[in-house]
Amino acid sequence: MDDPERYAYPHRVLHWLVAAVLLLSLASGLTLGFLGFEGAMERFGGLLTDLLYTAHKTFGVTILALMTVRLATRLLFVVPDHEPPLPAFQRVLSSSVHHLLYLALLAMPVLGWMATASGGFPVQFLHWNLPGLIGEDEALSERLFLWHGRLGWAILGLVVLHVAGALYHWLIRHDGVMKRMSLF
Repeated sequence: MDDPERYAYPHRVLHWLVAAVLLLSLASGLTLGFLGFEGAMERFGGLLTDLLYTAHKTFGVTILALMTVRLATRLLFVVPDHEPPLPAFQRVLSSSVHHLLYLALLAMPVLGWMATASGGFPVQFLHWNLPGLIGEDEALSERLFLWHGRLGWAILGLVVLHVAGALYHWLIRHDGVMKRMSLF
């Protein structure tokens, strides 16, 4: 039975799936960003470097798919009210962080897809190559990868704010906010 104080179960499952895949995506993306291709090749060798790139692309495509479904569940199911209601500042901050996360988690994989394709690299999901969607353009690829990286840092900052807010409500306020998204 649905609990009016909680998100619908499909939305809660999607939240935690996105969180898990996002952590893997950020870890692989930060590793590749810090080491670069040559550094990864030096450190891990060709096989593991290829695996890391393929995994990162697969995580991105997975996030895009999950976020598309998650957006649909957000529109289809009722969003529970905060009980007790949040103060205005917290409500605005919470809403802003959530909306920015949705936007960023939809835009990020698209940027990565276009950057990869315009760089002449395969856009991969597991062992399948997906269509590139745009033609090769090295200058465009460099700009898109730059924005892909910047958006990655923005997502990391938003995740930190999101987790800090959740911990604040769980450990300090004890106001039931965590129950809204918990699986159990």
